[in-house]
Parts: sequence; structure tokens; C-alpha cells
Amino acid sequence: MSQRPPRPRAFRLDDRRIAVDDQPAPYAPEAVIRSQHEAIPAAAPAPIDEAELEIEAAQKSGLIARSRVTLAGLAWSGLGGLVSLALGLWATNLIEGLFAKAESLGIIGVVFGLVFLVGLIGVAAREIIAVARQTRIAEMHVAFAHARTADDRAAARRLVGQLIALYRDRPETAHARAEVEDATRAIIDGRDLIDVAERTLLRPLDDKAQGEIAAAAKRVSLVTAISPRAVLDVVFVVAQIVRLVRRIAEIYGGRPGLLGLIKLARSIGAHIAITGGMAVGDSLLQQLVGHGIASRISARMGEGVLNGLLTARVGLSALAVCRPAPFSVDKAPGVSDVAPFLFSKGE
Repeated sequence: MSQRPPRPRAFRLDDRRIAVDDQPAPYAPEAVIRSQHEAIPAAAPAPIDEAELEIEAAQKSGLIARSRVTLAGLAWSGLGGLVSLALGLWATNLIEGLFAKAESLGIIGVVFGLVFLVGLIGVAAREIIAVARQTRIAEMHVAFAHARTADDRAAARRLVGQLIALYRDRPETAHARAEVEDATRAIIDGRDLIDVAERTLLRPLDDKAQGEIAAAAKRVSLVTAISPRAVLDVVFVVAQIVRLVRRIAEIYGGRPGLLGLIKLARSIGAHIAITGGMAVGDSLLQQLVGHGIASRISARMGEGVLNGLLTARVGLSALAVCRPAPFSVDKAPGVSDVAPFLFSKGE
């Protein structure tokens, strides 16, 4: 006949009838409490796939082409190879011809060729570094959004550290960087840390970038309103937009060269195609309602205002693309926020 298991009984912790297994007792206890000293393992957080973040950032920003072979890519690669061979053959024939004329002319040609080659390598290296820097900023933008959504403290601390390092050579950000470093040691929550970094470090840069957008929109609207030629309008607007995009990228830590500007233009164009059409339509509708009388009286004034609106829209898209983190604490600015003079009846 099997014995029945003992029935459960309740004891108080100060009851003299019980004892703890790791504490000696001078008496025979009725029950023994078994203690557990090993820490209960916690569930490890899922690791962040850095490669996936980089690929997603590259695809969203347009700064890195997708890794696939296309017919257009093959055509451009073949054309580039043929042009490179033609230039190399032309340079070789030129130097050989100079040596045939006189040895001194050949030596001078070789020296000039080496100087050109060194300069070309330097320009290419600068362009590669600039594109890599802008790509890193785009990757930070996507990573900040993921870290804030997941409230990931480890990722937030790492990204805030990268943000501080990005502006380490900027003396005007010294005080803000010191405050963010103190917040990194004091704040536990990842989302709060990202919000503090945005308010302290990025908000002054946002104000500076919005000031550049307002100044460019005002210049474009005034100059195109009084310009006598449409060709001059186009040249001036394009020049102002290129200058504005470069300036916004520099404010947020980018240093775009020619290739960097081309890739930024692609990314800005994609951003406008996704979000800008409705914004431009709303801005134009507000302008027609608030400033419509002057536009109907003077066609040139209406063209100037429209060009100013488009310049401001491009500047805001450049701000959204070049900013290292998305807007979370503050609302993303609109055209009426950066260029309210375009909607004023008195100006």
C-alpha cells in the first residue's frame, strides 16, 4: 500500500517549527525551506540586425543603389569602360607624340599626367568619403526611428553616442553635446534619451536649417518676381536650390560633393514624390486664398510666390533627408512655418 504524500501546510517565516536549509538550526524542524541562490535567467532581447537596418536605410534614402544587375547598369558600365579606354589611348598617344617631338616635351607631358592623376584620385577619395558620410547619416535616421519605436536603451545609447561623435568638431555644439552626454549616463529609458538628444542637439540645427530655407525662398520669390527673362529665373532657381541643399546637408553634418549632391537630389526627389505633392497643393491653395488678390493683379508676383513655395518645399524635403533622426518631439515643419511671408497679404 503506497504512502500518501504529505498534505501542504502553511507556516509563518518566524515560526520555530521551520528552518532554512543554509542556516543551522539547534532543533529538529518540522519543515525545511529550500533556498535558491542562482539568478533566474532573463529572456535576452532580440539582437538588432545591423545589416537589415543598413539595407533598409539605403533603400529608403536612395543614397545606395540596390544590389541587383539591370540592363541600364550594364549599358552605363560598358559605356564608362569604353570612354575610359578611349581617354587612356588618347593620353598614351599624346605622350608618345610628345616624346617623338622632343624628350623634354615628353617628360613635361608625363609630369602633367601624374599631377592630373593625383588630383583625380584626391577628388574621387573626397567624393567617396562624402557619400559614405551622408549614407551613415541616412542609416542613423532609420536606426533612430527603430530604436525609439522599440524603446531600446542599448541602441539609443549607441546611436546618441554616434550623434555626439558626428558633431564633435563643431564648437557651437559643445554645450549641447555635454548636456546629452550627462543625460546618457542619467536616463535609463531609451525613448526619453532620444527625445532629450533631439531637443538639445538637433533643435538648434533645425532652427538654422529653417532659417536657410526661409532666406532662399525669399530670395527666389523676390528675384523671379522682378526678373525680365524666364531663362534667368530658371538659372537662378536651380542655383539657389543647389546651394540650399548643400547648406542644409552641411548643417546636419554632411559634406556633399558632386556625387553626393546627385544622390541627395535623387533622395529629395523621391521624398517630394511621396509626401511633397499634397503639401505643395495645400500651400498653393492657402496662397491663392490668402494672397490671391496680388497674384491675380500681377502675374510676375504670382510666379515669384510659386517659385518661393517650390523652393521652400525642396528645402523641407532636404531637411527631412539630411536630418540624422526623424522628428519625434517636435512636429515636422511645413511651408507655412518656414516661409510665412509667402502667405501674407501685406507683403
